[in-house]
Amino acid sequence: MTLIKSISGIRGTIGGKTGENLTPVDAVKFAAAYGSWLKKQLQKENVKVIIGRDARISGEMIQNLVSSTLTGLGIDVIDLGLSTTPTVEIAVPLEKADGGIILTASHNPKQWNALKLLNNKGEFLSGNDGKEILKIAESEDFSFAEVDNLGNVTINDSYIDIHIDEVLNLDLVDAKKIKAAKFKVVVDGVNSTGGIAIPKLLKELGVEVVELYCDPTGHFPHNPEPLKEHLTDICELVVKEKAHLGIVVDPDVDRLAFISNDGEMFGEEYTLVACADYVLGKTKGNTVSNMSSSRALRDITEKHGGNYEASAVGEVNVVTLMKKNNAVIGGEGNGGIIYPESHYGRDSLVGVALFLTHLAEKGIFVKELRDSYPSYFMSKKKIELTPQLDVDAILKTMEEKYANENISTVDGVKIDFPENWVHLRKSNTEPIIRIYTEAKSQQEANGLADKFITEIGKIAGL
Repeated sequence: MTLIKSISGIRGTIGGKTGENLTPVDAVKFAAAYGSWLKKQLQKENVKVIIGRDARISGEMIQNLVSSTLTGLGIDVIDLGLSTTPTVEIAVPLEKADGGIILTASHNPKQWNALKLLNNKGEFLSGNDGKEILKIAESEDFSFAEVDNLGNVTINDSYIDIHIDEVLNLDLVDAKKIKAAKFKVVVDGVNSTGGIAIPKLLKELGVEVVELYCDPTGHFPHNPEPLKEHLTDICELVVKEKAHLGIVVDPDVDRLAFISNDGEMFGEEYTLVACADYVLGKTKGNTVSNMSSSRALRDITEKHGGNYEASAVGEVNVVTLMKKNNAVIGGEGNGGIIYPESHYGRDSLVGVALFLTHLAEKGIFVKELRDSYPSYFMSKKKIELTPQLDVDAILKTMEEKYANENISTVDGVKIDFPENWVHLRKSNTEPIIRIYTEAKSQQEANGLADKFITEIGKIAGL
């Protein structure tokens, strides 16, 4: 069982011992640290925080603990109940709140949960703010409110509908064209809140919906990470139903994957590529993704006359670079779409609406759309090291060995070769090096990864 404290929040498995897992005590402690940090930063009365959760079995318990802790600090809470990560993110500025907490462990299995923390813009906290909250949690320097100054809880379960309205009002979302296309779509909501939000959005867009695992019980019917090996059921159902496509989201609805009309994966990496192709065709500008994302986004951006840049891995890093470079769209290769015209957060609802508008305008099948993009293949592997080994020194050696190539050390070591690339990063939580590669065939990508695993093994003496 596990408890991981990081600058972006706290996540862990439910049950077990305090400090080793995400127990009620740990949830209270971290919520108190976040609330105390907000009060210290703001130095004002009437602090307000938005809370929402995915459909995990532990969600209601954790939400009650977090909500009661914040009101115990004298903070007012707006409780969205069952929600999505992007829904909470848009609710924070709309409600003029001072922050937000999303209760979700994203793509992790059902025994996990987490507290993800937002600022008053509805964006993930900076690294420095996260570190400050961790310090407060460690010191347990909390001062709770007296009885006459306790916070209040307001229930507002309308925000998924508000979120959908916000999406429909985006200039580049054309509901009339989508309706005219008469799409039939299968949706896998992994029995979480995507099973509420995505079918509702599609029906507003005039799409015929076939629901698969859309009952928000929190009992995930398969591994909730939207990867090919977990999605056999929807791939088969798309073909059986003669649907135009399938839509898959993770439990908190910030990762989006499509299934082509032939039952094959469109490719998580290509979710962002397709949406960017559409947006850049309407709005000239730049794009950003993280260093472990496909080169295809660069190719599409340059085709439209824009500039592509890569950030360190992590949504907050992508958003920071997007703002710096005035990117009109960006995100992560795991199916995360960030569209600033809506908000600076990964949003599957926005991604679905942009993708369907693009498809309706093109008037082609999903497989044809995928075939129109540059074809790259990725390999994602890791090499386990003993805790005694100096991972930074190993990466430095690799950097020096390939000094004549196009290298970035913003986040580990990324080596861009003319025809392919490799990205080496150390894990923050275990003694491993993650090895991501991309090439023009799966065999080449796998071979490149194996080559670097062998080289690192020799350096490490393994």
